[in-house]
Amino acid sequence: MGVRLEDRVEKAVGGTSARALATLGITTVGDLLRHYPRRYAERGALTPVRDLRDGDHVTVVGEVVSSSVRKARTGKMLAEATVTDGEARLRLTFFGKTATWHADRLQRGRRGLFAGTVSTFNGVRQLTHPEYVLDEEVEGFAGALLPVYPATKQASSWDIAGAVRVALDVVDVDDDPLPEQLLRQRRLLPLREALRSIHRPDSRTDVAAARDRLTWDEAYTLQVVLAQRRAALAQTPATPRPPRGGGLLDAFDARLPFPLTAGQREVGEVLDAELAQAHPMHRLLQGEVGSGKTLVALRAMLRVVDAGGQAALLAPTEVLAQQHARSLRELLGPLAEAGRLGGADTATRIALLTGSLGAAARRESLLDAASGVAGIVVGTHALLEEQVQFADLGLVVVDEQHRFGVEQRDALRAKAGGAPPHVLVMTATPIPRTVAMTVFGDLETSTLSELPRGRSPITTHVVPGGGKAFARTWEKVREEVAAGHQAFVVCPRIGGDDAAEAGADEGRRPAAAVEDVLPLLAGGALGGLRLEALHGRMAPDAKEDVMRRFSRGDVDVLVATTVVEVGVDVPNATVMVVLDADRFGVSQLHQLRGRIGRGSAPGLCVLVTDVEPESPAGERLRAVASTTDGFALSEIDLQQRREGDVLGSTQSGRRSSLRLLELTKHEDLIREARAAATELVAADPDLARHPALRRAVDELVDPERAEYLEKA
Repeated sequence: MGVRLEDRVEKAVGGTSARALATLGITTVGDLLRHYPRRYAERGALTPVRDLRDGDHVTVVGEVVSSSVRKARTGKMLAEATVTDGEARLRLTFFGKTATWHADRLQRGRRGLFAGTVSTFNGVRQLTHPEYVLDEEVEGFAGALLPVYPATKQASSWDIAGAVRVALDVVDVDDDPLPEQLLRQRRLLPLREALRSIHRPDSRTDVAAARDRLTWDEAYTLQVVLAQRRAALAQTPATPRPPRGGGLLDAFDARLPFPLTAGQREVGEVLDAELAQAHPMHRLLQGEVGSGKTLVALRAMLRVVDAGGQAALLAPTEVLAQQHARSLRELLGPLAEAGRLGGADTATRIALLTGSLGAAARRESLLDAASGVAGIVVGTHALLEEQVQFADLGLVVVDEQHRFGVEQRDALRAKAGGAPPHVLVMTATPIPRTVAMTVFGDLETSTLSELPRGRSPITTHVVPGGGKAFARTWEKVREEVAAGHQAFVVCPRIGGDDAAEAGADEGRRPAAAVEDVLPLLAGGALGGLRLEALHGRMAPDAKEDVMRRFSRGDVDVLVATTVVEVGVDVPNATVMVVLDADRFGVSQLHQLRGRIGRGSAPGLCVLVTDVEPESPAGERLRAVASTTDGFALSEIDLQQRREGDVLGSTQSGRRSSLRLLELTKHEDLIREARAAATELVAADPDLARHPALRRAVDELVDPERAEYLEKA
């Protein structure tokens, strides 16, 4: 039997090459053949070097225009050669005994590939002691296209090209993971031909056809995995939670001081129908900041409580868990006071469970959850601990930034008495359809795009640090406070020794910190106002106390980290000042801005930065200032992030499974792959008739990737 794609790479290329390739995360023959060229060099089209950045490890194609050798001031021999791509020049520097040898080889007119780490010396871009091969030493260099690969110091582009050539000659690719009918319908190359064409193309047409086929591989395999998950969920029994009139939900709706939006009513009807089914709901609820997702989720939780079950609301931080518990109690009023003085006849109780809860409060919450007295239990990951028990867990609502792996899912299933609970995942960061189809492909999606009546407009300005505009920012804060309103000041850091957490580049000043900014403002621009700090290092009781007093209006300005990013609802807050705003992403800034304008008064968001307006970070801030449309901003955010980050693969410590598929470019392909995968899984759920596809799926869903895919 020949070498297979799943075999260890050393079986094809030997141990020495395998050790070098391991620095790129390449361990199997399939990994090697899916390590696609970054670009292709053409003999008549030299590689541009103008955009090279210091610190990049690069491979360039160039022609030597000069070379020399001399003795340096240190006494060592120094050889220098200059290569060009026809537009920009790059210096090659060699020290020591081999300098003369390099100078003799690198004669004017010689062409080759040069690999090394870019640096700048005396204003000149250079590679020091680069590896290189000259044109006559590279097999196929004289051909039309030469593949240039992402490389490391241990594995150069031409080393990878050599290993790929060997692997292509010995690998057995008889089985194709894509069904034959799909290949015919889409006019896709067979896998063997696609791999050969992408690594050893004769023309750009070959490359395009190969990329088309291999992009389909990525989209289709992932969609098959997600289709299997959806099919499995549809076959899993769950306890139906049908509507019941005259209960908590009806009582809650009757006391609402405002009407539901059309979108809230529509999504509520969908959730009611799915909760009544005998298999678990698995739905993603997304929407604009302030679109009322929490209200929709609360109505679903009350529906489950009416049907005799309980609901758990999981939040990513203690601050947010506390805020949720407080908000739900305020929304429900006497309906949240079961068995207490003033409680309604149809009331339930809300329990809060976090890791740092006091012993007495923890005992009470545990008892309320286990006995069923608490129809709604709010908490962090502490809810998953073994000692936390529920009487009848029927619905889990997962809030912002929270994903669950296999162990967490099993823990929840156990708490639900063996039958999986219904699951509703909320995100306040609107996501593009491509991400919904790819990342959240195992969930059905509902979207709230309509804002409730009464939401006020928000104006956003980008302001340089220092100067008149910066001073005017603090004057505006004082004016708003004098008018009876409140303000947020957000910093990237807490303070102390957390500079590394700020993501500051080497050479940049540390980002603004809460512990530094608060005393500066209190003793200067905002002197005389009531300022308080809020950040993750504070004790839970202290955080709760600050938020309660801010909500009550006893604090004028809250100087905080991003703990206020989601879930904080203070309608009286009208100003948001974000210091070093360039340190935050698009979605984060949109979330932060959503904390203001929640009442009748208009909101003002000021993004303070020192970056140049024309820099990528400056353009990002201008984009946020230009629109409050979260869906438009989500597209910008996606374009600025690598696909691997979007899919969470960087958290798993592995390379992304997406090498060619680009979520910003391939929406139609992803939609087609999802439809085709759903159809195939319906006919062959276990892929028994598609063994090659099953192997590809098994590779994608290995234990290291399982936590990414197994989320709820």
